[in-house]
Amino acid sequence: MNTIANADFDGIVMFERSHRENDLLVKFLTKEHGKRMFFIKNAKKVDFKLRSAVLPFSHGKYTGLIRGSGLSYINAALDVQQFENIFQDITLNAYATFILNLIDAAFEDNLKITSWFERINRALILIDAGNDAEIVTDLIQLQLLNSFGISITWDHCVVCGRNDLPLDYSESFGGMLCQNHWEKDEHRWHLSPKSARIIGILSAVSIFKLGQISISNETKQEIWDLTDNIYKSQVGISLKSRSFIDQMKKWEI
Repeated sequence: MNTIANADFDGIVMFERSHRENDLLVKFLTKEHGKRMFFIKNAKKVDFKLRSAVLPFSHGKYTGLIRGSGLSYINAALDVQQFENIFQDITLNAYATFILNLIDAAFEDNLKITSWFERINRALILIDAGNDAEIVTDLIQLQLLNSFGISITWDHCVVCGRNDLPLDYSESFGGMLCQNHWEKDEHRWHLSPKSARIIGILSAVSIFKLGQISISNETKQEIWDLTDNIYKSQVGISLKSRSFIDQMKKWEI
């Protein structure tokens, strides 16, 4: 990709990092150009006019210089807002940060991922609007596995194809086993029927069609523990933002 001057793009601020005394490096997830790191000169000065537009969880339309490689630059923020509830609430902030960290881990920088930009933007909208942040995060985790090269069958038995019997997850079989085949894996996960059903829904439903789902804390924890195991053992990543969520849950006990 060649350098594009005065490029208009839709962006979500993923995080910022100090650079020298007054400058920032700000990573954006953009609709048009994928994940990009931007150099923001003098961003830490009190009179910097674009400061609010480059805070984490800001989102909207920007203009800047997009480089094929290396750092890009912001010239103007045209229509930028902030996910206010996410920015102010430590719990919502933690889940949103984890989602953005997952995207950062799943895709190379500068790779156009328009469909995932739209899905992540929708996820943050839902969390900011008061939808269950953990459920939204679970959906992203489950559906992002393919992007890490992990293909798991969630909606039927991998042995016989049945979906009308209780299902349970088997790592060694790469998906669900129905009750008739549970004996094939003595180390199956032992999911509750409700957790297995919810996982099947979240792995397939479009985030643009996701409605309010009421799930018990016990069921949510089962799903959370399963995805944690998959990401650690099969994907091979363990993010600090996820560990922070685990720590928060202990605070709530």
